[in-house]
Amino acid sequence: MHTGKTIAVFGSSRRDEQSSLYHEAYKLGHILAEAGYVVLSGGYNGSMAAVSRGAREAGGHVIGVTCAVFDPLPPNPWLTAEIKTPTLLARLQTMLEQADGYIAVRGGIGTLSEVTLAWSLLQTRSLAGKPLILLGADWQPVLDALRSHTDLGNSIAALARIVATPADALTALLVPPTPPGPPPLG
Repeated sequence: MHTGKTIAVFGSSRRDEQSSLYHEAYKLGHILAEAGYVVLSGGYNGSMAAVSRGAREAGGHVIGVTCAVFDPLPPNPWLTAEIKTPTLLARLQTMLEQADGYIAVRGGIGTLSEVTLAWSLLQTRSLAGKPLILLGADWQPVLDALRSHTDLGNSIAALARIVATPADALTALLVPPTPPGPPPLG
């Protein structure tokens, strides 16, 4: 079964194969591919490789959005297609535009920038109707800190949904996101 939909997975390049977070990303890729989704990631190592590997081993189509900034680093071997971009900003724009939804696993500052840009574009309705799912308990303290130290309101916070497992992430993809309140004025 192919849904015709592409899911971007954001995550760390620093996961080794023995890590429980690597195995979680692998399982996520596997589950997404089994459900018929195309899996899109940054295309390199760590969580990106894990989700790619899981999807590919489940027979899925796997796209890596790579970047000339990282040359000569090769993409991971589980990709079925590569989109090469000239800059990190172009890479992120490509990932956001190509995907029908987003799932973030635990990562670093790059993952955080991917999540916050997607979140901001959901708030302004530039990515209206696309789910943003944060996989794992590590995201709750991040969300709590943002609520405590920014002007993040409940309707905007609700655009990002935290789930516990890859199976929960798949289920969350099927539930339309709650629309935000009126768009901000600037």
